[in-house]
Parts: sequence; C-alpha cells; structure tokens
Amino acid sequence: MDTQKQYYESINLPDVLSIRNVSELYFKLNDVFHNRDTIIIGIPDGAEADLSFIQLIESSRRQAKAKGNTFKLSSPASGSVLNVLERAGFIESFDHEDANFWLHKEVTL
Repeated sequence: MDTQKQYYESINLPDVLSIRNVSELYFKLNDVFHNRDTIIIGIPDGAEADLSFIQLIESSRRQAKAKGNTFKLSSPASGSVLNVLERAGFIESFDHEDANFWLHKEVTL
C-alpha cells in the first residue's frame, strides 16, 4: 500500500465558496483525491456559498464513492451553505446518506 494514501487530508476552505473560485477548489480537491484515501472538508463559519459549491461537493462525493475513498465534512452544513441547500431543494430530497454527509444526522431505528 502506498504510504502516502494511508493518511487523511483535512482541507480548510476559504470564506468565499462561489463560482468565482470553484475551479481553484476543484483543482485542490482533485489533487488531494490522488494522494489520500480520506478527505475531510472544513467549511469556515460564516462562509458565503453558492450553488456551484454545492455541485462541486456533490460531484466530489460521487467521485470519492466510486474510488472507495472517504469524503466528509468536518462539521454539519450551516449558514450560507445550509441556506443554499434549502433554497435549491436538496434538503427535502435528502436520503439517509445525504443527511449524514451534509447535516451529520445518523440513521436511527
């Protein structure tokens, strides 16, 4: 096993998560996917997000799942990120996996 890939990478994102910097975020995430099995994303409190950020994270989740990697948020979505999820209709269509990823809600029986 590649020794670099056995550790996780924690990425702290900037305060602005929008179409203006989505390609920079994409390249940063893409680079990390090649070097780590587990990626933990930290979204700053008060970060300003738009739909392009949500789309990038959803795409990254699918990529991680296809590669067998772990991809998660360090804390539940809040503030602007949560507002975008609500306005775009994501939350009402969440399944258990989505709720666990975005809101850190575990499935209880």
